[in-house]
Amino acid sequence: MTSSIGLSVAAATATPGWAKATTRRPNIVLLLCDDLGYGDLGANGAKLIRTPHLDALARSGVRFTNFFASANICSQSRAGLFTGRFAVRSGMANGVIQANDKTGLPPEEVTIAEMLKPDYATALIGKWHLGHVAPYWPPRVQGFDYFYGLPYSHNMVPLSLYSSGEGVDLITEDLDFHRLTAKFIDRGIQFIDDNRARPFFLTLALTAPHTPLDPNPDDHHHSPAGDYGDIVEEVDSGLGRVMAKLKALGLERDTLVLVTSDNGPWFEGSSGDSRDRKGGAGWDGGYRVPFIAAQPGRIPAGQVSDALAMNIDFLPTLAAWTGAALPDRELDGRDISRVITDRLPSPHDDLLLFDDTQVTGIRTKRWKLVKYSYYRSYKLDLGKYMISRQGALLFDLDQDPGELYSVASRHPKVFAALMKRMADAQAKYDALAPKA
Repeated sequence: MTSSIGLSVAAATATPGWAKATTRRPNIVLLLCDDLGYGDLGANGAKLIRTPHLDALARSGVRFTNFFASANICSQSRAGLFTGRFAVRSGMANGVIQANDKTGLPPEEVTIAEMLKPDYATALIGKWHLGHVAPYWPPRVQGFDYFYGLPYSHNMVPLSLYSSGEGVDLITEDLDFHRLTAKFIDRGIQFIDDNRARPFFLTLALTAPHTPLDPNPDDHHHSPAGDYGDIVEEVDSGLGRVMAKLKALGLERDTLVLVTSDNGPWFEGSSGDSRDRKGGAGWDGGYRVPFIAAQPGRIPAGQVSDALAMNIDFLPTLAAWTGAALPDRELDGRDISRVITDRLPSPHDDLLLFDDTQVTGIRTKRWKLVKYSYYRSYKLDLGKYMISRQGALLFDLDQDPGELYSVASRHPKVFAALMKRMADAQAKYDALAPKA
């Protein structure tokens, strides 16, 4: 195994996953939710929200219990997911892109969609949030053949719904907030139908369950979890419609389905047994998210994995899964394809948790180091403000998954080793960050 510090990803050498299961390159459907909490799925312990389709998908493949977003907020996490690189590398580690911003994901960054071209038809349906002015916009500049969705979060203004495809400039249409999820699912199903004869990569980047909460009156579930629960349950029923379409077209065994969230839950939602939520520096609750992967015949059913993994792993994993060539650049993600299929250990010794450009926490399988947190309007260095005499807090997650009681004084060697890893990582990424 290798540490996330100083890693460089080599070309995949394992037999591609598709070659073991089928003669067709596998389709990929990525359902990327917005602010969905780890604990909002029945499979992860939800009691008030009903997610039968998500739970069934988890039973048909593998469900991860230690999967993390690469940032605690949206734009940075999405940059990491699509490129396999921490957002600090691309200059994206500076808050969230706002409606009046002129920045975005640099064109020289290589996304999953670009990596899969020209063998795949590619689409991004839903929320982009990686730049809404040239040269970062529309998402077709980053390898997506078709785009239908929003430039950023649906709580920002001005806001329009856009579509763009081959030979078609951006077209706008009026928004119906209550039916956004249904529209995105409809367009996703149409894309699957249109490209059923060739490999496709579909990202359904839903705005749900990000605020504002606008339940669909045509799909009202009356969840015990209120409007938030209704919206998560509509996401679940939308996944059910996608799975039904794949089955009707005979594509179930040819399609890898991935489900995750861009970060932890915000004002509502459950982070499970993790501390804090979206935007919280250092603590697991801002980063730990659901992750399910399923492909009948390729991924054994009924697995639950506690291996460490992160959304930066998607790009190298999908390269191995499809036989695509990796981009010629240093990646932070690792190929977890055999963690998914063969229950191998994680290739990560640790995961870094960033708050913008600052490494605020470091996570191993057992141990968690937290150096920075927030209190009111302050970002606190826990050592500087004497919250910890050791300079940071250390948690034994085997005993204390909620990160409630520091044991830094009880395990000085573990503490010192993790503090050194954190310092080394900070120095590395400070050097790699684009210069202003």
